[in-house]
Amino acid sequence: MSKLSEEAVAEKLDLVEGWSREDGKWIAKRYRFSQFLEGIAFVDKVAHIAEKELNHHPMIAIDYKLVTLRLTSWNAGGLTDLDFTAAARFDAAYVTEL
Repeated sequence: MSKLSEEAVAEKLDLVEGWSREDGKWIAKRYRFSQFLEGIAFVDKVAHIAEKELNHHPMIAIDYKLVTLRLTSWNAGGLTDLDFTAAARFDAAYVTEL
């Protein structure tokens, strides 16, 4: 998987609502839940998608009812198509949680 150009990253960011660039090599998004266990259930879905479907794993932070996901492709040295595919899949999992 090849690292995306800055132009390609900007284009793909427009396609994944709420995701933002962090430190040049990450994309990140924060998801809010009304209850702690809803966030935990979301993280479980994310973990399943990451492990079983994509083989691409996010950094996950759980702060009570706030879950933050961060993505990058270490082996490519930055962002790849797979990061944006994962972002879209995680967003779809969040929508089904609501």
